[in-house]
Amino acid sequence: MSRIASRFEALKAEGRAGLVTFITAGDPDRATSQAILDGLPDAGADLIELGLPFSDPTADGPVIEAASHRALKAGASLKTTLDMVRAFRAKDQLTPIILMGYYNPIYAYGVDGFVKDASCVGVDGLIIVDLPPEEAAELAVPAKAAGIDIIYLTAPTTDEKRLPAVLASASGFIYYVSIAGITGAAAASEDAVKAAVARIKAHTNLPVAVGFGIKTPEQVAAIGRIADAAVVGSAIVARVAAGDSAAEILRFVRELRT
Repeated sequence: MSRIASRFEALKAEGRAGLVTFITAGDPDRATSQAILDGLPDAGADLIELGLPFSDPTADGPVIEAASHRALKAGASLKTTLDMVRAFRAKDQLTPIILMGYYNPIYAYGVDGFVKDASCVGVDGLIIVDLPPEEAAELAVPAKAAGIDIIYLTAPTTDEKRLPAVLASASGFIYYVSIAGITGAAAASEDAVKAAVARIKAHTNLPVAVGFGIKTPEQVAAIGRIADAAVVGSAIVARVAAGDSAAEILRFVRELRT
């Protein structure tokens, strides 16, 4: 059983939803980013999304776009991101790590080499936001062979015809983008999220994590009553941008988890 599947099984046994946290690798610098990453499990993160820095993150709002630019300016790359995962795995063999980003850096790195290196350092899943299932075979096939889950996004605009096609290719969990827009935007209503999660679960047995617009402990709690996990990204990254220390950021994650 993969780390992702094992974690969701454990959450189910505990009778609670999971907390998925997002940070951009290398933001604002390698040392601080590594300290945050290494501290996330003890702070309460059940799964970690590690953003791949990219110069043109079209699905992301200004907060995460700025994080990518800070990381790139500080020397971050796909290679240094994998190095961060390797360092994390020296201390933690249980917490799932999902790389989230865009296909361009992977394509430039070389797909086969990337999959091999990602598997070797302990990456568990990939969310490549600009790679739809119809175009994903060149990455999805070797990733699956290496035991890396490909996690797909669904959104309020994913209709009944499109939804089964997306879910048929997914593994690990389903990431429901709760708003039609960019990261960091306003949150969707609880009723809308509840209806969407029920619709997704009618087509799949995979866990459903809900993200985009979730910024406060109260919103995390609300999503936790509806879905299998809540994803918090921009609210954490904004604190990095504000200059909060790793300890302060991890304190905020503890509040979200509680």
